[in-house]
This record gives sequence, structure tokens and C-alpha cells, in this order.
Amino acid sequence: MALSAPIFYRDVQSYIELLILIFSLVVQAVALIHCLTQRGDGFQAIGTLPKGAWAAILAVCIVLTLLVSSAIGIFSLIGIAAALIYLLDVRPGLKDLSDGKGSW
Repeated sequence: MALSAPIFYRDVQSYIELLILIFSLVVQAVALIHCLTQRGDGFQAIGTLPKGAWAAILAVCIVLTLLVSSAIGIFSLIGIAAALIYLLDVRPGLKDLSDGKGSW
């Protein structure tokens, strides 16, 4: 009876990795789409990398996540980190700039 439980653990592991991969790609795609729809001069105003650099970083991360990496591979983790840095640091700065609430 105890030997029957581990039979399906690989199926569960593959489903969890698939969910992580989908989550990773969604977060990266949201960050890339947001980056591409912003004005380029806003990035310079908040003192971060230019729009082209952010777009290139996020696009390369998505491509590497799709082609090279597994769900919890190094490229997927780097892609999630880059997308989260963009979404949690750059995006609020751009939002404050467009709303007129920034300190500049």
C-alpha cells in the first residue's frame, strides 16, 4: 500500500512545472507588453535603463525561457526576476510620471 503512492509523483511534478512555466511566461509577457506601450522619454525621466534596453532584456528572457529552459531552469528564473524588477520598480515610476505625482 505504501508503494502505490509514489507512482504518480512524476505526473504531479510535470503539472506543477507546467504551471510555473505558464506563470513565468505570463509575467514576462505582461512586462514586455507594458514596456512596449510606454513612451521612451519616460524611462530617462525616472532614471532607469532606456526603453530599448528593457524591451531587449524582456524579449530575450522570454525567448530563452521558451527555447532553452525548463520551468525552474536558470533562464526562467532570470526572466522572472527581470520581469518583476520591471513591474515592481520601473512600472510604478512610469505610472507616477504619467499621473503627475512624481517628485520631478
